[in-house]
Order: sequence, then structure tokens, then C-alpha cells
Amino acid sequence: MTTGKQTIQQLERAIRKIADKFPSGIEAQILTDIHIRVSQETGELTAFDDDDKEITRVVVEQWIDNKDEEFYDDATTALRQIMHDNRKLIEDMSILKPFSFVLEDDEKEEVAELFIADDDTIIVGTEMMPNLSEDLDAFFEQLMKD
Repeated sequence: MTTGKQTIQQLERAIRKIADKFPSGIEAQILTDIHIRVSQETGELTAFDDDDKEITRVVVEQWIDNKDEEFYDDATTALRQIMHDNRKLIEDMSILKPFSFVLEDDEKEEVAELFIADDDTIIVGTEMMPNLSEDLDAFFEQLMKD
């Protein structure tokens, strides 16, 4: 499934609506996770706090009745990219760090960790430092040549 322009706009709006609930400059709240639940059937993206209290809800039209087997992988990729693009907005949210955004399915099962914020460390995606092993091997090999 290719993520369309309208879908990207709807997802960005959802992230902004979440951030609006935690504006910078006010006393930081204690939250460990923001749970983002997506539904292939209804196309809804719903965000919840730790107490399962709804933060916001957006219908993503492209996701309504989506039968694609790669749906959650595609949703994960799209959400991670949007969070990366809006990381300053997310970092400035009035939530005590560390906190994370977690993607869940209809049954509240975790699908993926989308974004982790921990003081100076921000992780978008699954790998903090992709290709680290290869880079270290190349560095060591170069070091041994010298």
C-alpha cells in the first residue's frame, strides 16, 4: 500500500492533535506511553494515554476496509516518518521523559514501537544506530591496516 498525500496529511493532523493536548510551557505530565490504535476495518487511528483515556481520534480514509496483509508494516513506516518529520513538536510536548509512542492493533496488542523520547536520546524506529556493527567492523579493519 502506497501512502497517499491525503493519508499523510491526516496522520500529521493526528500527531498535531496529540501534541496540542500536551502543550509546551505547562507542567509536564507523567506518561510512559501514548498508545496509537489503528483499525483496518474502520480506518480509525485513535490515541490513548496510559489509563486508556482517549486523546484524539482521526479517520484515515485510505485505511477503511483495508485488507492488505502488510497494513501494519505500512502504517508503522508512515507513522515513523511523520513522527521523525515532526520530532521537534513531539520533543516539546509537556510529558516527563522517558515516554514513547506505541502502535497497537484492534485487540490492543503492541505492533511496533514508533518513537521513544528519553531526555537527549530520541529514537524513531527500531534501531538506535543502524549499521553500527558494519561501521565498527570497517573502522577496526582500517585501524588494523594502519
